[in-house]
Amino acid sequence: MRPTIRLGRVAGVRVGLHWSVVGIVLLVAVGLAGYNFPAVFPGYPTFAYVVAGVVAALLLLCSLLAHEVAHAVVARRNGLEVEGITLWLLGGVAQLRGEPRGPGADFRIAAVGPLASFLVALVFAVASWVGVNAGIGRLSVGVMAYLAVINVILAVFNLVPAAPLDGGRVLRAALWAWRGDRVQAAVWATRAGRGFGFLLIVLGVVTLLAGNGGGLWWILLGWFVVNMAAAEEQQARVGAALSGLRVRDVMTEHPQTVGGEQTVANFLTDVAVVRMHSTYPLVDNEGRLRGLVTLNRLREVPRERRGHTTLWEIARPPHEVPQAEPDEPLSSVLPRLEQPGDGRILVQHEGRIVGIISPSDISRAVARRGFTVGGRAGADFGQDTSRPPENWWYPGKGDQYPPRRDDHPQR
Repeated sequence: MRPTIRLGRVAGVRVGLHWSVVGIVLLVAVGLAGYNFPAVFPGYPTFAYVVAGVVAALLLLCSLLAHEVAHAVVARRNGLEVEGITLWLLGGVAQLRGEPRGPGADFRIAAVGPLASFLVALVFAVASWVGVNAGIGRLSVGVMAYLAVINVILAVFNLVPAAPLDGGRVLRAALWAWRGDRVQAAVWATRAGRGFGFLLIVLGVVTLLAGNGGGLWWILLGWFVVNMAAAEEQQARVGAALSGLRVRDVMTEHPQTVGGEQTVANFLTDVAVVRMHSTYPLVDNEGRLRGLVTLNRLREVPRERRGHTTLWEIARPPHEVPQAEPDEPLSSVLPRLEQPGDGRILVQHEGRIVGIISPSDISRAVARRGFTVGGRAGADFGQDTSRPPENWWYPGKGDQYPPRRDDHPQR
């Protein structure tokens, strides 16, 4: 998930907000200011309730950020790279690159999130106690008490042993340590997650039928858990199939690069129809990356504008193009296909473009490996390993298999 607004860095980690975070701020602020606080602490003016609700919502975001920062800091101490943290409607996401080296690291990274939430709850509880003894307003004390309670709920909920919750990752670490098979442990944890997600959906439906509109929230949360659990299971299986492979093993070497001065019309008639590629990195005179152009972007330019629109104007900027190094483990770059970048990863070494990866490169690599899990064929695959099945999924899926004519040999 890509942030809409970048906030800067916390503990050396990039932090951003997704646009949907407005939803949680509004839900919390309106709920507290319009219903909870007036009912529990009557007698204050409307303005005071609004301020208290907004402050509580913003401090809740800070609590979620503390939870994710804890994950990120411990992940870095255990050898993982952290691409950033994004806060959104249903909480926060710490985007980690790579996989824990062992079950111990996996456990530490997962368990520290709920621990951080418990500590944040303790801080707010102490602040509430101090406020009571100092004689400050009941509404201010109520804000602190609310945040203490909500952080305890957040910690307890995250300890449910069902992926993608932290408790699911703790379960994965325990099963990994017990059975010695990380992939199978991940599969069991994610299946527990799907079961828990369906349970939340059922509870939400029952709550709605009982006349409580809060059931919509449970349905939304359950749907999120089910989908994230299914995605993690498939990602674990694909990661197992790609184990041992590096980026250089699957990338298309020396992709066709072009300059950006020519117009879209000239490029389509002089280059695109001849080269038959779907992706073209733009470089300057020194060979440095300056953007990425795909056929889809070219087609989106209206015909009447193609004669005076240059490639520079429609290219995706370099900082938005996912990149990798040739010797990185292939499984660790899969999440980058989810990022904006037109479904491509550019491979660079010492500032030079040396290759490109598309989803079809990944699908072929998986097909060659037969998508095996734990030494046997995965349940989603038959004996024919010449191509992946139609319903398989991996982060960044977007291409069809076999490659289209304009997707060969450079994707």
